[in-house]
Amino acid sequence: MSQLIQLGGINERPKAPKGDTLKLHFSDEAIHELNALMTHYPDKKSCILPGLWIAQREYGGFLSGEAIAEVAHRLERSYAEVEGVATFYSMYNTAHAVGKHMIEVCTCLSCHMCGAYRIADHLKEKLGIGFGETTPDGLFTLHEVECLNACDRAPLLQIGSDYHGPVDAAYVDRLIDELRTKETSSVTQLADDIVKVHLRDVEKIR
Repeated sequence: MSQLIQLGGINERPKAPKGDTLKLHFSDEAIHELNALMTHYPDKKSCILPGLWIAQREYGGFLSGEAIAEVAHRLERSYAEVEGVATFYSMYNTAHAVGKHMIEVCTCLSCHMCGAYRIADHLKEKLGIGFGETTPDGLFTLHEVECLNACDRAPLLQIGSDYHGPVDAAYVDRLIDELRTKETSSVTQLADDIVKVHLRDVEKIR
């Protein structure tokens, strides 16, 4: 029972901002990108997924209630409709704010057989956090994920758009040290990379 209560807390849905308190946060670049992307689809509803990626980048890697409300506002959809899409897909971060770097550990069959949980335990001990948690300095969030579709590289980690595998404890130690010195957030970089994939070359500002 206690586990169920705990899961409920972790998976708490984003809360919509009250009434007319919405403060728009998108940069000029983000507005340009969203307007360009809306021309790719027959209606604004079809632009919810790329719109959420823009929001995930603009809001620092996390889709808060305000971020979801801004996408709904700009696409003229209801908050409930956009929130339903955002919370359906696990690649959108809606349950809680995430660290600068999200380390995703694949524990599906091939990775499991090749020691994924030993790697996970090493990461938990090194970072002092469990799955679904963020280090106190805000640098790392650790997640367990289903198949990353690269069984030939098991055991496998995903950080941003990069796959790392096969990994062992020594590799993980070096990787953590490198990430500590990296200026760019791999979480927001992943969102930016995905937004850019959706844009035509002439629509990109940078």
